[in-house]
Amino acid sequence: MKKISYALISGLCVFLLTACDSSSQHQDLHDFMAETKRRPQGQIEPLPAFRPYRPFAYSAMTLRSPFDPPVREEDKASIKGGRTVEPDMNREREYLESFNIAGLTMVGTLTKSGRLWALIDDGQGGVHSVTIGNYMGKNHGKIVTADRAQIEVLEIVSDGANGWVERPRIIKLEEKE
Repeated sequence: MKKISYALISGLCVFLLTACDSSSQHQDLHDFMAETKRRPQGQIEPLPAFRPYRPFAYSAMTLRSPFDPPVREEDKASIKGGRTVEPDMNREREYLESFNIAGLTMVGTLTKSGRLWALIDDGQGGVHSVTIGNYMGKNHGKIVTADRAQIEVLEIVSDGANGWVERPRIIKLEEKE
């Protein structure tokens, strides 16, 4: 009995599948596919030649910032007559002087033996403690004042006329939420 029902069901399935195959119903689709196969095949253009990236070497770091107002010639003469500023080139450089000051951030403060120490993140995973009198940044920046919210750094940069000028910078404490 089971064999007869299996044979009857499989026969019915074969009949239904052959009834669904009416090739005249989709003749336009078959014609389109045949025409597409007869067309000549296209060619893919080769990839363009790869030119390696050449990084730009910024060499004007020690020059006057283009965002500072220009100094008139009369003012330069009066500045030269006053106090002359010059970095101490014989001084042993500190570790944070190898970083650009724009990449250094203040992340906290400590008080040790009554003296305030600022914690500076170098941007490469290191945190360093500095206080008044320490140097940081590539432009001979010396820390002149420090409090719990910020430190003030006085940089000595080239004025573009074989001289040096002082440029104040403030590094504020970064608070993360």
